[in-house]
Amino acid sequence: MSMRRPSVPPPPSRRHLRFVQALTAIVVIGVLIAAVWFRERIQDLEEYGYAAVFLVGLVSNATLILPIPGLAVSSLMGGVFNPWLVGVVGGLGQALGELSGYLVGYSGQRLVDRGPTYDRLYGWMERYGGWVIFGLAIVPNPLFDVGGMAAGALRFPVWKFLLWCAAGKVVKNVAFALAGYYGVEAVFR
Repeated sequence: MSMRRPSVPPPPSRRHLRFVQALTAIVVIGVLIAAVWFRERIQDLEEYGYAAVFLVGLVSNATLILPIPGLAVSSLMGGVFNPWLVGVVGGLGQALGELSGYLVGYSGQRLVDRGPTYDRLYGWMERYGGWVIFGLAIVPNPLFDVGGMAAGALRFPVWKFLLWCAAGKVVKNVAFALAGYYGVEAVFR
């Protein structure tokens, strides 16, 4: 069975596209600066509390160049702070970080080769919309960035993208934070 090439919605107006491209560049540069800053201070996370969990989540999901283990931080900090709050704060930070991939797809830039994986995700996104975003967000996997780019290319409404993404990321981060909490509790017993 041959897979059809997905249709791309018409591009946004030139003015709107320039705005999105400028916003994408600002986000990517800001994230790179934050990644370098956090990489040097990762050992001091406990001092920064929930703000660190949020910012590490944001940075870890906004860049692939300097990876920072956001889920590991949620798990670790879940053993130190309230794991439910760590999960919510980390998930929200990670969801906002995923906007970088969405903006790349929306602006029409191609960072990934349009192969079978992209086409499949694109087709699923056309058919099932937010459920695909939720499914990709709830499971730790490297495909979310490609899914975010596909959502942006489809001009999936940004508020819906953030809502579905945050729902999945929060559930996943709460699970990891609870695992960290109960893992630390078991060690100290």
